Amino acid sequence: MKNKHILFAAIMVGALNFTGCADDFLDQKNSSSLGVEGFFDTEESLAAATSTLYNYVWSSFNDKFYYAMGDGRANNITAQYSDYLYPYTNFAETSLSQGLDDAWKSLYSVVAQSNNAINNVKEYAVASISEEAKAKVYAEARFMRGTAYWYIASLWGAGIIYTNTTELGSNYLVSANPGIDLIEFAIRDLEYAAKYLPKTQGDAGRVTCYSAYGMLSRVYLSMAGLTTSGAYNGQNVATDFNRGTRNEYYLDLAKKAALKVIKESGAELLQNYGDLFAVETINNNKESLFQLQFLSGSTDAIGWGANQGMTAFFGWSTMVTDATNWGGATYCSWNLWNEFKNYEDATLEKTVDDPIRRHYSVASYGESYPEMNIENGGYIYGVTEKPGDQGANIKKYVIGTNADNKISYKQSSGINTYMLRLAEVYLNYTEASMGNNSSTTDVFYFNEVRGRVGMPTKDKVTYEDLRHERRVEFAFEGQYWYDLVRRAYYQQQEVINYVNHQQRNASYTYEEETGKYVISDDYTEPGKGVSTATVKNLTLPVSSTDQNKNPNLKPNAEGRLNTVSYTFGEKEVTAEELFN
Repeated sequence: MKNKHILFAAIMVGALNFTGCADDFLDQKNSSSLGVEGFFDTEESLAAATSTLYNYVWSSFNDKFYYAMGDGRANNITAQYSDYLYPYTNFAETSLSQGLDDAWKSLYSVVAQSNNAINNVKEYAVASISEEAKAKVYAEARFMRGTAYWYIASLWGAGIIYTNTTELGSNYLVSANPGIDLIEFAIRDLEYAAKYLPKTQGDAGRVTCYSAYGMLSRVYLSMAGLTTSGAYNGQNVATDFNRGTRNEYYLDLAKKAALKVIKESGAELLQNYGDLFAVETINNNKESLFQLQFLSGSTDAIGWGANQGMTAFFGWSTMVTDATNWGGATYCSWNLWNEFKNYEDATLEKTVDDPIRRHYSVASYGESYPEMNIENGGYIYGVTEKPGDQGANIKKYVIGTNADNKISYKQSSGINTYMLRLAEVYLNYTEASMGNNSSTTDVFYFNEVRGRVGMPTKDKVTYEDLRHERRVEFAFEGQYWYDLVRRAYYQQQEVINYVNHQQRNASYTYEEETGKYVISDDYTEPGKGVSTATVKNLTLPVSSTDQNKNPNLKPNAEGRLNTVSYTFGEKEVTAEELFN
């Protein structure tokens, strides 16, 4: 990205590939000429500046890393023979591991394209474009950039902050900034987005101010664990990661941000959990606050980058996804299976099953899916076809073939990826409300999430209740590892002990005589090929490719990046403006 015209090139590629989708906000056309100077000539044309931020730039992250880290690393997925998963599930990744380079580049593509959108509109928007219209573009781009920086900070614990892609292209030998500065930068971006994004958008799928408030409820929780007290000022960085408490200032902000969404957005939990992933209702529904927007059609028609390929990676058979499928190598982990099926609930003092979420998340023996293999009367896992010999497969994002739904194609399913939905905001509220207490009785929204799937309500909620609830609610939605990382900011040893006793890489099979899944007789902890996790494994190494390009990204003798503090100016938007 060495010139100012890179954004325009990306936009035009998108416009060419999106021909025939006139009702889609991603289909943007140049209203005058093919020069950037004349591109931003109407307020309507500004929408093109951010259109590619909803798919293309996230594509490599969504392709595998979304679930490789969010679920694989956290042991929601067992994939002993999948080379883009097992290094991360086994804590055996190196700077050469598959996917690292793609994920880093994808997230920084979000940053670069966001920067370009902001800077190109500043420079090239004609004088008749209002400041309000430009601020809306800046806010949309800053929402995306802030979200990307939160991911970078959570995964690598450090990264490079920059706001001008052209300048960085001429001098990329820069030092990394510490993760806490990336989080602060993300907060400032998201706070700007919360102030300047509209409450509603004419185009379904575009983020709103409530998308930003919802994301802030997540990012404030991260900052609460990284600081001691008060607003971040460079001096209140937490150094004791086993202190057991978090910064009340950010916990309060997380609660307030969540309440803005809950009380004002009009978003609603879908009544039927299964509708979250049904073909007819998954895209841009009332519960969704932010989705990556993928187009329906074959890759030949829409091009790579605008296609949703996740169904190919989870689909285990050509009966459940079109042509290409690698899901026979990915299974629900034994550990997660038991959280769905045989969870020892300390609050309720009994073992509980979670049949609704289990059914829509995990394809297990005897579960019926009438929406797949329709022409043959539906699909029953383990009956319609012989089940795999490693356990139960992943059902989320697996929607059937083109014959079933008319939108699935080879490696292009036409459905979106959830990045943030209302149920998370409900649970973020509960976590913030609990604060530094061992439990909370402020459980209304927690019980709303459980009540939707018929699970017993609770009079009080502990951290363990929250951990479990988040895991089963968002299984295979790329979230659980980040929950653990956030906990590790103030309960580090607890998290390390937890991940070292998750029965990783455990094989299990269905026994017809007992009607149960059983773990392999020869399984021993920590599991085949699994290394003992340490503090080092809470962050990822930067890929060798990027280390070679920028030696400042090489780890020091302690295995960490040398960092320099980022210089922040005055805040453009204050918390008081957002919440008072």
